[in-house]
Amino acid sequence: MKFQLSPFLTLLLFLFFSCSPRAQVIFEENFDGDALNMEHWNYEEGDGCPNLCGWGNNERQIYSRDYVKLEDGKLVIEAVKKDGKYFSGKINTKDKVEFQYGSIEVKAKLATGEGLWPAVWMLGTNINEVGWPASGEIDLMEYVGKEPNTIYSSLHTPANHAGNASSQKTVIEGIEEGYHTYKTVWTKDDIQYFVDGEHVYTFKPPVYDDAHYPFRHPFYFLINMAVGGNFGGPKVDDTVFPAKFYVDYIKVTRE
Repeated sequence: MKFQLSPFLTLLLFLFFSCSPRAQVIFEENFDGDALNMEHWNYEEGDGCPNLCGWGNNERQIYSRDYVKLEDGKLVIEAVKKDGKYFSGKINTKDKVEFQYGSIEVKAKLATGEGLWPAVWMLGTNINEVGWPASGEIDLMEYVGKEPNTIYSSLHTPANHAGNASSQKTVIEGIEEGYHTYKTVWTKDDIQYFVDGEHVYTFKPPVYDDAHYPFRHPFYFLINMAVGGNFGGPKVDDTVFPAKFYVDYIKVTRE
């Protein structure tokens, strides 16, 4: 028996789907081309000195744009050891791509090895005025090589930050293999995390004030790979270098 919708029902379905809210893309970066899009990104370079030596975490790398490249439609951040020093790359979208609320999806392939600390994260655009952690920090994805098969989803606030951050450790066997998607849904009331479509963490503060939820203002992106540091660990396995952290895309949508 052949089934056919009536013209009236067809019209109703058309109106329903055409009127249903659709996600609006407010930012998309696919890392196409031969060079980083400087309308979106800035390089961060150096060791953080004199104002923030070790980038505030006793990290051992010196950042240089020489270790940020595009290859085959991917962002590649490389970490190396050269002349007894560690070098890596770091970029951000400060003053160029800043937004408030949305669903953020990142597809990435991790760099592995003890001492490596690849991350995709966000800081409040008011950081120059109020400092950290008052600006708030949303860590979209963090991985430390000393803890294989583990992804961190973390929030830093004035009430809970650094070693006391609101954080979830998710053990995922084989997370180091190939590319995976990391999705964060950020709203005025909560922040939810997903890995490969699976929900892993929801953050809701006990109180909605600046100390517990400094996430009601615009933020910007940072992508980097640190070496060592308070979180990456004091031990670095020099046999892993050169190491590469790949990001396929970042996409931000909003209903």
